[in-house]
Amino acid sequence: MTQKNSQPGCDRILAFAVALLVLIGIVMVFSSSAVYAMEEYQDSWFFLKRHLLWVLIGTVMLFAAKSVDYHKLDGATYPVMAATVFLLIAVMMPEMSKEVGGARRWLVLGGFSFQPSELAKFAVILFMAKSLVKRADKLGNFAYGFLPNLIVLGIFFMLILLQPDFGTALIISIVCFTMLYIAGVKKNYLIYSVIAAAPFLISAVLSAEYRKRRLLSFLDPWADPSDTGFQAVQSFLAFGRGGIWGLGLGDSRQKLFYLPEAHTDFIFSVVGEELGFIGTMGILALFMLVLWRGFKIAYHAKDIYGTHLATGLTLLVAIQAFTNMGVAVGLLPTKGLTLPFISLGGSSLLITMLGMGVLLNISEQTVRR
Repeated sequence: MTQKNSQPGCDRILAFAVALLVLIGIVMVFSSSAVYAMEEYQDSWFFLKRHLLWVLIGTVMLFAAKSVDYHKLDGATYPVMAATVFLLIAVMMPEMSKEVGGARRWLVLGGFSFQPSELAKFAVILFMAKSLVKRADKLGNFAYGFLPNLIVLGIFFMLILLQPDFGTALIISIVCFTMLYIAGVKKNYLIYSVIAAAPFLISAVLSAEYRKRRLLSFLDPWADPSDTGFQAVQSFLAFGRGGIWGLGLGDSRQKLFYLPEAHTDFIFSVVGEELGFIGTMGILALFMLVLWRGFKIAYHAKDIYGTHLATGLTLLVAIQAFTNMGVAVGLLPTKGLTLPFISLGGSSLLITMLGMGVLLNISEQTVRR
């Protein structure tokens, strides 16, 4: 008896989790930014209006990606990579970009700012998926199966590090190495590469004063709670005030000019204060749902390209989300990474929504097993 192949439609559980995270993000962006926006711009809706615009654009991108066969991305990989490299170089030119906090990461385009490093996440995943299919039978060969992937990753790593954006460069590296490991690259290649890169990474951390300060504040934030440990301490206070049930939506005290980047990097802390342990666990559960459904889609993809692509896109969201939450609760040093779907939108939200659209398209083409 022949097994009947059926098109199950997109993964509704994944779509539900993404939609709910986006809705929570809209609420929390307004809650965490209204007072600050009124003080700085005399408009409490200032950041919410910007975020809603990005959500709208991101939603359009999600549905557009969902409606286009993901196999077409294979042919678009090299043009996307070339455009990304061009933008990463352009962002280092003062006349085309803006500097914030000593970092030059944003291109200014018609009044809007865009981070090319966010597009780099998507471009590198496209390349890795294409490369792993092309070299599927030669992954045990160092020169052909592993080295080209390492070279491309190294180019993007250096371009992003020059901005500087160590956190994003590290996230991309972790995603790529995980994809290589899952694909079957020899573990020795990965281990030796990490060992070889370790001195460079240590040097990159120690050569930048602000990175050393972040590392020291991570090890002991209470040693200097008014300076290097300020962010971590204020985040801890937010979670402590929230307790189990939270103070109530909109009632955070730490967002009142105590907690820096309350609507971006540390929005999870505001969630903890206003919605408590229950709220943070709910968000964690939604990200775990995205991780589960993403890996399920990868497992059931109709070809190996879809498997690698789905794996990379899922890892990108999960690793960035868990890193952001880890920073907020003091398990990781401060990285300056947003919480996907929830932090104030922009280029990060657009690329994340684009990736979820591709993931939903892959799910539409899976075969029930």
